[in-house]
Parts: sequence; structure tokens; C-alpha cells
Amino acid sequence: MIIEKSLALYKNRPAIVADVGEKITLLLPGGEKIRVREKDFEVLHPGPASKPEDIEDAKVEGDAELARELVEGGEVPLSELAELAFGSFEPRTAWATWLLLKDGLRFSGTVNAIRARSSAEVAAEEAKRGGKAKDAAEREAFLSRLASRTLNLEEDARRMQDVEALAYGKTDKSRTLKDAGKQETPVEAHKLLLATGVWTDAVNPHPARFGQVLASAKVPLAPPPEEERVDLTRLRSFAIDNAWSSDPDDAVSVDGNSVWVHVADPAASAPTDSPCDLEARERGATLYLPEGTYRMFEEGSLEHFALGLSGTSPALSFRMELDADAGIVDTEIVRSIVRVERLSYEQADERAGESGLARLFALAEALLARRLAAGAVTIELPETHMVVSGGEVRIEKIADTRGSAMVREFMLLAGMGAARWAIRHRVPFPFVTQELGDLPAEPLGGLAGSYQLRRCMRPRRLSAQPGSHDGLGLSEYTQVTSPLRRYSDLVAHQQIRSFLSGTRPLGTEEVLERIAAGEAAAQATVQAERASRQHWTMVLLSRMKGSEWDAVVVERKGPRAVVLIPDLALETLLNAGSDAKPNDAIRVAVSAVSIPDLEARFIAVKA
Repeated sequence: MIIEKSLALYKNRPAIVADVGEKITLLLPGGEKIRVREKDFEVLHPGPASKPEDIEDAKVEGDAELARELVEGGEVPLSELAELAFGSFEPRTAWATWLLLKDGLRFSGTVNAIRARSSAEVAAEEAKRGGKAKDAAEREAFLSRLASRTLNLEEDARRMQDVEALAYGKTDKSRTLKDAGKQETPVEAHKLLLATGVWTDAVNPHPARFGQVLASAKVPLAPPPEEERVDLTRLRSFAIDNAWSSDPDDAVSVDGNSVWVHVADPAASAPTDSPCDLEARERGATLYLPEGTYRMFEEGSLEHFALGLSGTSPALSFRMELDADAGIVDTEIVRSIVRVERLSYEQADERAGESGLARLFALAEALLARRLAAGAVTIELPETHMVVSGGEVRIEKIADTRGSAMVREFMLLAGMGAARWAIRHRVPFPFVTQELGDLPAEPLGGLAGSYQLRRCMRPRRLSAQPGSHDGLGLSEYTQVTSPLRRYSDLVAHQQIRSFLSGTRPLGTEEVLERIAAGEAAAQATVQAERASRQHWTMVLLSRMKGSEWDAVVVERKGPRAVVLIPDLALETLLNAGSDAKPNDAIRVAVSAVSIPDLEARFIAVKA
């Protein structure tokens, strides 16, 4: 039976029974009264009890250890334990006894059945609590060092592991950041790691954030199998690429009215759903970072399949027969053997007058003219090549060359020819389409015009349905020239090889499933590459604060302007002065850099 002025336990705090009715009224510390059900609280003492706050604050002397020894091996109610520990059972000692039970060091059980822990259990618990207290003290000292940025890196590195995990995108929580009163985000984690010296600016967390593996594929790609191939070694074939390229996968040659585009043939050893194919699909593309290249196929694959690394190379060759206006009359695809000569773009330019190359350059110009007449949009923005070695960042502007423009035209020609071939033979295929956005009636010229046009372009689409690529001025298009480094190209090659060998190619839905998986992985690769380039650009600028750069205004935004820094291929927004117009050349200086935010600020300076 519950009576008024009893001492009650309510939500781990003392309360006094103030009124007994259908519901019980409890008086809480501070004077608040609440009405509760009988099952919501527990009576500790029948009373009469005074104010609950007086009971809560009361200091009661007793001998808890003696009481434990007396109870050990038995079981007593709270009232009896109060007598043993404090010499009496009254509201103050009842509350003090409940606190002993709650503490759990010497006693366990319920209010009506309290048991004593053994001396060994008490000793073990005390040691455990002592360790926790030590850990808490060490944690507090660590947080103090963290706040003052005076970490002992050797000792504190393990305590920063949760911060590193968040910075790498492996988790979305960090106890250390939370305890330090900071937002639990990868950017804040990165800032703290730099500020404390745990990381240097040379740590690039972005590939990990996008799930990238910093190693090439592991499944070995077998050498090409013995099979019938057309001998095209009579043709003079050129693999023309950047001077730093190490994985040449396409070459071109001319034969009368036909252009041949020879492409590496890894699908010969990586058929659909083979271990190599599955690993390539999971990656989506080769990962090109300033600090290294991590390939879609294992490193040894280049020896067998890259073009021009040995005397002869297996290839999948696309022959496009052209009419007098550089239009495609017919497309043929064969498995081949080719002999390839490697050239850099600059070397091709120097040798442009040679008979084999001169014809290729002339045809490329005709192909470009044909695309422009069909409405192709030409966007020419600066590009850079970035290399990081030994923590040093080097950025070089990529020069415009006739060689690169020529190769581009033939790669597009092969894409159009392959798309038409697939449509004619009803082979399900990964087609690439693009619709034009709303282009300006009178686009600007120069860099500002290219910037303006790029902003108008809609995203390309990868689909099993053919369609036009309006941005390129092509009535149909696919990509087939990079199967060593782009998974969708590999799928196209697998479909071609199935048809050529007389086996059933994948159906439309099967193609869609594979290109969807590969494209999702490839998008993550692109994001990791873009963020990594931004990271290393910020690293370079942070080491060159105050440095000045040539820039071009590409767009006005009220009192501010978007400017492009060609030597960095970097866009930024700044106050450029009211008289700065699109395509105006200005001089800018670095004023602030945040590597974690991937942000650099510039100010306009007088020339």
C-alpha cells in the first residue's frame, strides 16, 4: 500500500508521494509535481520523508565494505542493507543505500533482493574502473593537445584514426571531431589532419572517397589466343598520342579511299563475364591520377595488347570506305595483325609532309569540315598535363597540335562507322548520343565563346538505342577505340567479336545491364580524377601564395567575373573591375588557398 510522504524512486531521482488517488502525485526535486501510474515508480521508504532535494543532497556516513562482507553469500532487501551499511533505515539512508546498489561496485540485484559481489569481483571492477579513469584522463589530455595543435604524432596517431577514416570517406562519424566541437565531415576531418600535422598536403584523400583502388587490376589477362587474323602489316600504321602515353590502344592508316583505324583487342582474352571482364566492369575505366595510373586490366596486359610495343600487334581493325566528300560508304571490321609506328603529336606535326601522314592530315580536315557542316559544336578550352612525383607538382599546358586534331577525327570516324555497322547487322550495342542545348544565337568568340558553349551542352547518354550525337555533328555514334581503358568500349568489342565468330551476341537487356554497371563505376573514376586534379592544383597554389598568373575573362556576373587561367586550366570567380569584358586578358594573384575545400581565391592585379 502506498501512503503519502513515502520516499519514491522516479527515473533515478528521489521523489515524495504527495497525494494518493487514481493516479499518484509525486513531488520532484525543485518543487515540480507530476501525476503517474503506480507502475512508473518504486517505493524506497514508507516515510515520512522531507523535501526530495534535501534527501538527494544529504551526506550519510557508513561502511559499505563491511555491509558487503556481512551480506556476501546471501540476499537482503534494501531496508536491511541500509541497517548494515548506515546503522538505520530512514529516508536519507534508504536513498544512500539505493545509490550503492546503482553504483554496482559491491552490490547487484533489485530493491527487494540485493546480493553482494565477491571480493574478487570487487577487485576486478575497481581495476576496470581505474583503467577507464586512466583512459578518460588520457583522452582529456589528448583533446587538450588537439585544441592547442600540439599533438605528439607518434603517441596520438592512433587517436586520430577515426578522423582519418572520415577524411577518406570510410565512415560518416568521428568521435574525435565531435569531442572537439567540429562538424563530422570529410572536409573538416581533412582540415584538422593538416592543422595538426598528422597529414601533409601530399595526402590525396579523394580517390578513396570515390571508392577507388590505387592498384591496377589483379586478374591476369592471357595472351591473345591463336585464331585467324587478317594480315595488315603491309599498311603503314601510326599510333599517335601524347608523349607521356604508355598504353597506346589505337592506330590509323590510309589505303586508297579507305581509312583503317586499328584498335587493341583485349576482348580476345576477356570475353563476356570472364574474370577479367568482371574486374574491368567493377572498375569501369582506367584511373589516371597525377600521382600514378591504375589500369582497368592488369599491367601485363599492355605487353600483349597495346599497339606498337612489339614488332606486330593483334588488333580489331575498322575499315571505313569514304566517298569524295569524306562520307562513309561502307564499314568493315576484321580481326587483324598490324605493324605500328608510334609517334607523339608533335612528331606527327613535324612529319606532316610525309606521304603516309600527309594523306591522313588531309582526310582529317575533310572529316572536320563535314562535321561542322552538320552542326558540330567546336569547344576549345585549355588543357593541362599534371604529374606528381616525390610530392612535387608539375603542371604543363597541353599545346594545340594538328596531330591531336587529326587523331580525334579518325577516332570519331571509327565510332560512327562502328555504330552504322552494328545497326546494319542488328547487333545490340552501347551507343552514345547527345542533344544540343539552347545555343546562343550569336556566340562569343575566343575562350569566352567556348566557355559559353560548354555551359549550353547537355550530358551525353550511353544507351542501347542508336541516335545522333548533335554536339559532334554525327548521325550515329559509339566509342570503340579505348577498350584497354574504358569498359563500354570493351563491351562493344565483345559484341563485335561474338558476331564475327558466329556466336550469339548479348541481347539488348544484357548489354544495358553491363554498360550501366560499367558506367556507374566509370563515373566514380571520373569524379576521383577531377577531385584529385583540383587537390594537386590547390597544393601547388598553396606553395605559391602571392604568385601571379595570366587569365582571361570568360563571363560577367554582376560586379564579379569568371576568369580562366590557361596555365592551370582553372576557373575562378573574382572582382575584376567594372570595365573587364569577356575575352579581356587580366593578371591575377593567389590570395588564399584551402586544400580541403578545393578552393583558391584570386585577386586582380595591375599588369
